[in-house]
Amino acid sequence: MKRFFRIVAIIAAFALSNAVSAADAERGTPEQAVALVKRVIADIKKYGKDKVVQDVQNQLPIYRERDLYVTIGTMEGFTLANGNTPKLAGKNVLDIKDVNGKFIMRERIEIAKTKNSGWQEYSWPDPVTKEVQKKSMYVERAGDLIVACGVYKL
Repeated sequence: MKRFFRIVAIIAAFALSNAVSAADAERGTPEQAVALVKRVIADIKKYGKDKVVQDVQNQLPIYRERDLYVTIGTMEGFTLANGNTPKLAGKNVLDIKDVNGKFIMRERIEIAKTKNSGWQEYSWPDPVTKEVQKKSMYVERAGDLIVACGVYKL
């Protein structure tokens, strides 16, 4: 009987480890986030801001990868496109804070102004798990725009 329970425990542990690995496989990587931002910026230069903003806003697959999505904003804090939450388009998000009180967009603007690109850390609801998770957002300035894409740290 003990042997039976040991076998069941081993099978359960194996299944759980595979489930976690499968979930991780569905997650985008920091390198993919950077590549997605760079693709958006290249396409803005090639096709124009209005077209790319509309395509991101319409959640076209070319601007999504696994759980990764792009946001495009202005240096004044307005969202032009959000590949996950389209209703944010046209809204000023300068005063949005994470659960710890960090002004997310203000920090993003500061990174864009002072460094041109970089990583931002904050806590935000994960669209996959629906739980607040640590998030790393890659931010890059593209003229008067800020293009960003983030990964959740599980």
